Amino acid sequence: MNISYDENNIFAKILRSEIPCNKISENEHALAFSDINPQAPIHVLVIPKNPYINFYDFTKNASIN
Repeated sequence: MNISYDENNIFAKILRSEIPCNKISENEHALAFSDINPQAPIHVLVIPKNPYINFYDFTKNASIN
């Protein structure tokens, strides 16, 4: 099964600033922002900036530094 990264997914659009977000924090590796449909009083999403297709891809390919 060959799965590729979808450049048009919602998070890629947020990272490219095509969709606005309420940014909490950002560095060279990740972006943290408020969820638009919070399930708790404080609900923050943290996404990596590199194009990982799933958690397995992230754990195998993300830099430790």
